[in-house]
Amino acid sequence: MAAAIEAENLVKTFGDVRALDGVSLDVPEGTVLGLLGPNGAGKTTTVRVLTTLLQPDSGRATVAGVDVLKHPNKVRSLIGLSGQYAAVDEYLTGRENLQMVGELYQMSARDAKRRALELLEWFNLSEAMDRTAKTYSGGMRRRLDLAAALVVRPPVMFLDEPTTGLDPRNRIALWEVIETLVDQGTTLLLTTQYLEEADRLAHDIAVVDHGKVIARGTADELKRQIGGERIEVVVRAADLVPEAVAALTPYAKGDPVVEKNTRRITVPVSGGARVLADAIRELDARSIEIDDIGLRRPTLDDVFLSLTGHVTEGGADGDEEDGAPAKAGKGRRGQGKDA
Repeated sequence: MAAAIEAENLVKTFGDVRALDGVSLDVPEGTVLGLLGPNGAGKTTTVRVLTTLLQPDSGRATVAGVDVLKHPNKVRSLIGLSGQYAAVDEYLTGRENLQMVGELYQMSARDAKRRALELLEWFNLSEAMDRTAKTYSGGMRRRLDLAAALVVRPPVMFLDEPTTGLDPRNRIALWEVIETLVDQGTTLLLTTQYLEEADRLAHDIAVVDHGKVIARGTADELKRQIGGERIEVVVRAADLVPEAVAALTPYAKGDPVVEKNTRRITVPVSGGARVLADAIRELDARSIEIDDIGLRRPTLDDVFLSLTGHVTEGGADGDEEDGAPAKAGKGRRGQGKDA
């Protein structure tokens, strides 16, 4: 499968801060790469380089087969970008915002209006399309911003912390929109600190820390790398706990942990569902009644902590993330001059 986004050994410094320290990645066409990392890891700087808002000190990158450094205007015509903060004109209506973007892309006034109405309906903004954007809620502004990035149906999208600040309902609604885009063939690079978001949306995840890609794989592959499977059993009667521990010990890859007050036994294992099935048969053979049993695998939180030594903040990178000047991220959909 051809790569829609490629980067090789990107390096970018801001004074004494090495924001990118040899970042390399690729995103196959029609897939989602989740770029996961703590504040200051290099996620936003990577996006700014790939979308022509920053020039790297060294390295190369292509988007849709076009060299980012040699042909930035061409790249801008092929991408959509939605940043951490909704970049809409507060004093224009929702419809006017989208029509303006279309006309900046040199669409005819008729085509820009038609496309604006299509997107307003898709993003459930039709009823508010003639209200000024300053009257919109945060979730509405975020949807309008994403709609603006889609005016010209770009084959490649960059979403930098797209659901930051949204409540759970609006976050799930935006996830559904993103999933529809990908189903239609859009290639997507997504930066996020919401691990549930990466788990749900990304085909592949690259973990970034201190300007380097330190791990890459699917969510399941990354979870398997750190191990940590465990069987958790809740025994119905407290007096059966010792026998249950004895039944599970042959499968254990470490010491079982018993919580007496809840009658819960946690046993580290390896082997996945096969070991779980064996354990269930053994408990049944000993007539040990249980209230609950399950195989628990590591979460992306566990992976993140294991790889970076940090817990996720679950929030946005600031404008000066990675040491970049705040003004570096203010451009959005590529109407500016060559970088």
